[in-house]
Amino acid sequence: MSQLNHFNEAGEAHMVCVAEKEITARRALAAGCIRMLPETLALIESGTAKKGDVLGVARIAGIMAVKRTPELIPLAHPIGVEGCTVDFRILPELPGVEASCCITVNGRTGAEMEALTGVSAALLTIYDMVKAVDRGMEISNIRLLEKSGGKSGEFKRAE
Repeated sequence: MSQLNHFNEAGEAHMVCVAEKEITARRALAAGCIRMLPETLALIESGTAKKGDVLGVARIAGIMAVKRTPELIPLAHPIGVEGCTVDFRILPELPGVEASCCITVNGRTGAEMEALTGVSAALLTIYDMVKAVDRGMEISNIRLLEKSGGKSGEFKRAE
């Protein structure tokens, strides 16, 4: 395991200086799931939830969270996000929904935290929109699936 670079020689947390790093094309893809009752999933699929279009609102929440990542994660650098998608897959066998978030950027530091934050906000928004009918929902398995670019190169999770 490489040395953790968010700590200085005195062991204090600090923001890593990326000024000397090369600007490269970077991409990060993250995903996570929310498990729910079959009846709750049916509400989401049918578009009849009381608060409206659950997945549409969750998509916007995920995108908004991506843009706010450095305000939520103390040592994350502000990056110029150039592309962001938030997508959903209905999983009847779970039952539930899988959310994924893909970030593209040309910059000096990665987009992993943005992708993970986007997924988290999207899943929390789904919970918020249908919690009145299912408080037992469970958010899980939030993880980085892929990343490319930068000094550390490629990462692809073996699922």
